[in-house]
Amino acid sequence: MVVHQTRRPVIAIPARFSQSASALRSRAVVVSRALAQAVFTAGGDPVGLYPHAPGAVVDLDAARDRLRIADGVLLPGGGDVAARWANQQPHPSLYDVDEEQDAFDIAVARVALEDHLPLLAICRGTQIVNVARGGNLVQDMDDTVGNHRHRVHQIDVVPDSPLGAIVGSGTTISCYHHQCIDRLGEGLRAAAHSADGVIEAVTLDGHAGWYLGVQWHPEDSAAADPVQAAIFSRLVEASERLLQGA
Repeated sequence: MVVHQTRRPVIAIPARFSQSASALRSRAVVVSRALAQAVFTAGGDPVGLYPHAPGAVVDLDAARDRLRIADGVLLPGGGDVAARWANQQPHPSLYDVDEEQDAFDIAVARVALEDHLPLLAICRGTQIVNVARGGNLVQDMDDTVGNHRHRVHQIDVVPDSPLGAIVGSGTTISCYHHQCIDRLGEGLRAAAHSADGVIEAVTLDGHAGWYLGVQWHPEDSAAADPVQAAIFSRLVEASERLLQGA
């Protein structure tokens, strides 16, 4: 008797443009190894998507066609989001801005939410979702709340939120960012805050799929921290339900 194993749910991850990669000796398109490992360990199959958006145009049809392979989506961290997407003025400190990358990520975010694909957004990814839903960003946190780069700290979590169901009332996080959510986009609700008032996690009201946005990097410690690993497990579990038609 041949037993056919159900395939791993495919988790699409928009890749990041990189100016260098030592093994390739040239510019590269990359996915964080720690991020891919966290998804794979949770039972998913991480697949990088080449970020293609000619003219930095947000093309939902093209993104939807690309996402046909996906059972779930992970929007990863990366460089800063261009200020123009939220009708803001750019700050001199913005770094690694790439508007083609932005346009592709925004399209992926909108399609994932509209089509009810399970979606986990991390750091920049959370900011992308906020902008895609009409919110805006603090362009440079050093001007307001202070430094959140290379920082490990506690957060307070809303207990009855989807995040609360994973981590309880609080957890320790690893973050690296100098943009953050300012005005929340349509339907988004804060699910966690840092002691200095920064929104550290968001959920989406009335969403028929599974969505969680975190401002920190759970992949930094997922290999050793079951709480952070559980975030990836929830994404994969939701994607598996979609794969199985549940």
